[in-house]
Amino acid sequence: MIPKEQREEIIALINREVVPAMGCTEPVAVALCAAKATELLGTVPEEINVRLSRNVLKNAMGVGIPGTGMIGLPIAIALGALIGKSEYELEVLRDVNPDAVAAGRRMMDEGRISIGLCEDAPDVLHIDVDVVAGHHTARAVISRSHANFVRLERDQDIVWEEDPAAASGNAGQQDEGIRLNMKMVYDFATTAPLDEISFIMEARRLNLGAAETALAGGEYGHSLGSTLKAHGLKYFGDTPVAHMIEYTSAACDARMAGMPIPVMSNSGSGNQGITATVPVVVYARDIEASEEQTTRALMLSHLTSIYIKQSLGRLSALCGCVVASTAASSGLVYLMGGGYNEVCAAVKNMAANLTGMICDGAKPSCSLKVSSGVSTAMMSAMLAMNGRCVTSAEGIVHDDVDQTIRNLTSIGRDAMTVTDRYVLDIMTSK
Repeated sequence: MIPKEQREEIIALINREVVPAMGCTEPVAVALCAAKATELLGTVPEEINVRLSRNVLKNAMGVGIPGTGMIGLPIAIALGALIGKSEYELEVLRDVNPDAVAAGRRMMDEGRISIGLCEDAPDVLHIDVDVVAGHHTARAVISRSHANFVRLERDQDIVWEEDPAAASGNAGQQDEGIRLNMKMVYDFATTAPLDEISFIMEARRLNLGAAETALAGGEYGHSLGSTLKAHGLKYFGDTPVAHMIEYTSAACDARMAGMPIPVMSNSGSGNQGITATVPVVVYARDIEASEEQTTRALMLSHLTSIYIKQSLGRLSALCGCVVASTAASSGLVYLMGGGYNEVCAAVKNMAANLTGMICDGAKPSCSLKVSSGVSTAMMSAMLAMNGRCVTSAEGIVHDDVDQTIRNLTSIGRDAMTVTDRYVLDIMTSK
């Protein structure tokens, strides 16, 4: 068993990275920044100027904003200024109501919001909001993670500024807390006292609840989940993998359409939290796994996702479902009765398959990518449980699982940066 002091560090890391979020985390983070700037200003702004890094802009353009029936950044920014409370962090828009939406529309129609690209952003996740009312101004800056304020100003005087030492390290990477490896992740999830890790089951409650709400009725996004519920039996059969895809895509449908309910995020992404959670808990339910088995599998999945994101960074050109479905595959292996070697094999099988899937922003069609990840997670787990693993003679896979993960993340973080620019250029020129 991992020593208690180290377990406490890991639990602290999980509690930072696995948190509730309502709405897509990029526009919500922008709304949070607008809310904070408005609080510093002390009144509703007459003018809001927003500058964003490329990856934030990309992920915020095409996604539904909770409780509004609208898509994109302008309404998120307006609502952040009008009704947002920074103390809610990634649930900053929980108080949205029809009157606020109407006021937000007026703010947009009056041309009081401007949005631009921050070409010199110091990080792939960077949000800079200036607000003006009369002769007064205020500014809030978020960088590196979705609720991490690094600078606050009022009337150009610095109210608070992050210690520069806190921003050291590689841009875009998660550098807080204990550094993980795959063996540490596995040992923690499978041996930690159950009462220390049972909190992870809140992810099951929230994310399965989102799926069930979507499947209960209503049109969300492309309605992939409800389409599978209605017609999937004919094409997919009544199988665990069909159930996993149905529920996971439904939760993603609802979130991308802006359904105003929280989901449990992972590493700053609601879709990653959904993908690390729903396939595992649905499969566990289908096989009638015990509560302890489900808890440990879910912890293994979420912590594997956190581990991979430590070197990939918050935002990248690599679709986050690659990370989260790889993590889910490790949880599935555990539920199938596999051990550490089988978990490593599943991770390698995933890296051999999904590496290179691009992120072209948060949007309703993310449910399709999530579904690809879920089906691949099951295939990779099945291969691993049958003694099959992609070898180091093939592609980016290495004999060492941690090096395989580093190969995967270096491609997403570094090699695909040009791809990222092309994707945003295409999205903004349509």
